Amino acid sequence: MNILLINHYAGSTRHGMEFRPFYLAREWVRAGHRVQIVAASFSHIRARQPELDGAVLEEQIEGIDYRWLVTPGYKGNGAGRVKNMLAFMWALWRDSPRLAREFKPDVVIASSTYPMDIWPARRIARLSKARLVYEVHDLWPLSPMELGGLSRWHPFIIWVQMAEDYAYRHADKVVSMLPKAGQYMCSRGMAPQKFTYVPNGVDEQEWAQPADLPQPVKAALDTLRAKGLPLVGYAGTHGLSNALDVLLDAASQLKGKAEVVIVGTGPDRDALLARVANEDLSNVTMLPAIPKQSVPRFLDGVDIAYIGWHPNPLYRFGISPNKLMDYMMAGKPVVHSVSAGNDPVAEAGCGFTVPPGDAAAVAQAILKLAAMSDAQRKLLGAAGKRFILKNQTYPRLAANFLAATARSASVS
Repeated sequence: MNILLINHYAGSTRHGMEFRPFYLAREWVRAGHRVQIVAASFSHIRARQPELDGAVLEEQIEGIDYRWLVTPGYKGNGAGRVKNMLAFMWALWRDSPRLAREFKPDVVIASSTYPMDIWPARRIARLSKARLVYEVHDLWPLSPMELGGLSRWHPFIIWVQMAEDYAYRHADKVVSMLPKAGQYMCSRGMAPQKFTYVPNGVDEQEWAQPADLPQPVKAALDTLRAKGLPLVGYAGTHGLSNALDVLLDAASQLKGKAEVVIVGTGPDRDALLARVANEDLSNVTMLPAIPKQSVPRFLDGVDIAYIGWHPNPLYRFGISPNKLMDYMMAGKPVVHSVSAGNDPVAEAGCGFTVPPGDAAAVAQAILKLAAMSDAQRKLLGAAGKRFILKNQTYPRLAANFLAATARSASVS
């Protein structure tokens, strides 16, 4: 089967985030399918951008055919990012007849964070008589409305809403990473039988052969462990939605009782560093980002993992964060500060869930885990790892995804 996966922000182990398209595509290739990923040449979440000499670059990475379409760079979420989206969609629309004629897809998957690429995706599907799948990462326009405060009457929101409604009506199948989003999608025009839940997952191969930590990070971890206090770790983006301010508030209550180590980068990193210095949070260490392949080594060095969210009604539709999958795969007990439509930590029984934004509750949960023996913490961590291995490895997720497309109706 020929599978065309359209994802503006797709990355790879060579380029960095986002990884989900790469992992799914690699499993499909291993299963004997031909896969082409179409992505933009510039994405703000990639560590490394492909280098184009012209309008298009084609290359193969681990058996996956990549087609990069030239787009302008940008910073932030303003007009530059919208221009980048428009450039990608125009290039994709322009290439639609060629993709349908030369690649001849059996399945076309529209999988960007925003829904507007459903229009060129459906054009390709109709030209090639392929099944059309709409994959939902985040609910747009609800996400910029409820997280960013944009009005429903903002021109950008109206445009995005038109695309989302079109996708739910015309896709043969809707695959969502959010388990509780089906009712909302039906309210926007989706037939209930179209919905399938396929969460994020882990790549067992990376965990079997993790890369070494950069030496400065390894040395810092060794120094922290030598203090003999429980070590709480966070690995991931430093952004508003990650609630690291709550972790710092909790850390101020844990001086002399626990050490906190935060690895990564993001828009809030400088502000967090300033807080650590200004508030004399001597038990907080902030380290630079590490390669994804080194995350298992980092997690090996901590006793407890933290993930948090600020209170927001958007999470009623569910969550599927990659870092939580990593924590659970590492066999670490987790402190999860959240209120959401689902809670993998509670489902797996691998830690404690506390209300979002409640630093005192986070600190108490950390102290409760710290008071346990190593054996007790390992039992909790093992429960999380079993949950991931049973439900959320990419071979299983890729098979579930394709099984859903096989049950699709014909293109509408």
